[in-house]
Amino acid sequence: MSEPNRRKPAPPKRAQSAPAGAPAGAPASAPKTQAPKTQAPKTQAPKTQAPKALLRISSRTYSSWSMRGWLILRLSGLPFTEQVVSPDDPGSRAELLLQSSSILIPTLEHDGAEIWDTLGIAEYLNELLPEAGLMPADRIARARSRAICGEMHAGFHALRSTLPMNLRAEVPGFTVWSAARADIERILFLWRGCLETWGGPWLFGAKPTVADAMYAPVVMRFRSYGVSLDAPCEAYAQTILAWPDVQAWIEAARQEPEARITELEFDAEF
Repeated sequence: MSEPNRRKPAPPKRAQSAPAGAPAGAPASAPKTQAPKTQAPKTQAPKTQAPKALLRISSRTYSSWSMRGWLILRLSGLPFTEQVVSPDDPGSRAELLLQSSSILIPTLEHDGAEIWDTLGIAEYLNELLPEAGLMPADRIARARSRAICGEMHAGFHALRSTLPMNLRAEVPGFTVWSAARADIERILFLWRGCLETWGGPWLFGAKPTVADAMYAPVVMRFRSYGVSLDAPCEAYAQTILAWPDVQAWIEAARQEPEARITELEFDAEF
């Protein structure tokens, strides 16, 4: 008979060898354990501040273009500082008296750009901050807005020269001559058309846009010289007068040092 099957003994475990150079019989070294890696704290890149904007304006009492530029900048939401050029400055005075070939105030400086035309400022800000809604969202409304803003920018010379902006003036019974009366009728026609088409209370609906900033100084003139308005236009004028930014402009005009320009009291523009 054959011998019963026997299990083969397991081979003996190899002893771990001592490190080279260690004396005989020295215990084998324990396996090395790696220390946990610690991540260096992440450093955040410093936040870059948005370039500051500077707006140069002239007298709040007399300068309708300064008022327009200031209101447009406020509508955009872009933070800015103001630099007021004194009406006694020869260049500023010449502009106020329509004796300058170009109107250089207001001027906006921002991120390397310098823009001294009010509509140029509006287009720049609309391009820079489209979410501010400076122009109407609707294509047709936007086209009308550009048209009436351009008309305000380039026209109504009789109104400008005979009813100068003067926030201190109150002239009841002021005689409005025919040329200025024609300008007034045209402005009221534009207002009525916008209010009827887009439903008010602003020219293009529920919120103010560049067009309202362009026509706000006209409301100031109508108030100073007692121009009577029909019901829709009177309601729009009240909307402009209740505009917090317009109220802030008027209050600042009351606080500014008095620098009367006698030529602007009744017979010149701005």
